[in-house]
Amino acid sequence: MMERRSKGKDIIFLAGGVLMVIGAGCFAFGFIHPSLLKTVCWIYLLGSLMFSIPQIMQSYENRSLTVRRLKKIQCFSDICFVLAGISMVDTAYQLLEPLFVNEETYITFIYNKWVAILLIAALIELYTTHRISHELAKENPPQKKSPVD
Repeated sequence: MMERRSKGKDIIFLAGGVLMVIGAGCFAFGFIHPSLLKTVCWIYLLGSLMFSIPQIMQSYENRSLTVRRLKKIQCFSDICFVLAGISMVDTAYQLLEPLFVNEETYITFIYNKWVAILLIAALIELYTTHRISHELAKENPPQKKSPVD
């Protein structure tokens, strides 16, 4: 059985998800207001931390190997969400560019790669969330209601 998060952690988790959507959407469409790029990347990064930390801290207490494996995969997707945020900040500020020999190498390997990392994280999160809920439903099948006479 999964540990139930407290209301405070649920609020942080949901707020983090909303901030991630706002940050990623505004950053992706930042060509409308380029001056906002340096702000919304931080909004996404904060949201990814608020989303990932409560999810990583949630524990699973039964012995199902499948759910434990899925939780580890889900932790990987949470790390990818945070890495996408770090990459987004780097895209806005180009902090890692001095570490490369030339600008072409930096653009090839680092610049704007947050999109790929975010896509991978979102697909893994979608898969693991669906599979975990399916596995937990198999462990605790809904009980049939007895007809009331």
